[in-house]
Amino acid sequence: MSSLPKFTGQFEHALDDKGRLTVPARIRARLGDHFVLTIAPPESCLALYPEATWLEFCAKLEAAPRKDAAYRAFVRHLFAHTEEVSLDGQGRLLIPAGLREAAGIKRDVILAGTLTRVELWAAETWRRHHAPPENMAELLTELGLY
Repeated sequence: MSSLPKFTGQFEHALDDKGRLTVPARIRARLGDHFVLTIAPPESCLALYPEATWLEFCAKLEAAPRKDAAYRAFVRHLFAHTEEVSLDGQGRLLIPAGLREAAGIKRDVILAGTLTRVELWAAETWRRHHAPPENMAELLTELGLY
C-alpha cells in the first residue's frame, strides 16, 4: 500500500490581485514544502502534486513503452506548463498567468481533493460540469469496491 499523501474535500477560495491563492492548512500539510503545479489534461483545470507523487508520475512516464512523436509532443506540452512551486509565509501559492489562462481561472477557484492530487478549477467551470457520476453503484461494483 502506498504511503503517498491522499487528498479529500472541496474548498472555495478567491485569488488576490497578484494571482495568489490561499491554500487550506489541511492541504498545505499534505503537499509539503515543495510541490508541483501543472496542467491536468484532458481536464480544463490545474493540479497540485506533492513532490513524491510527482516523482512517481515521472518515473511511470519515463518507463512508458512508447517514445514516438505523440509521446514527445505530450511530454513537451506537459512540462512546458509545469512549475515547481512552494507557498509563501502566509500559505499562498502564486499561480502564473499562463497557467491561470490554461485553466480559465480568473478569480474564484475550487480546490478539489482527488486522491493523489489537488485539482484547481475555475469555480464557474466546476459548477457547470461537476454533477455526481451516473451509475455510481455499478462503477463501485465493477471496481470491486462495493
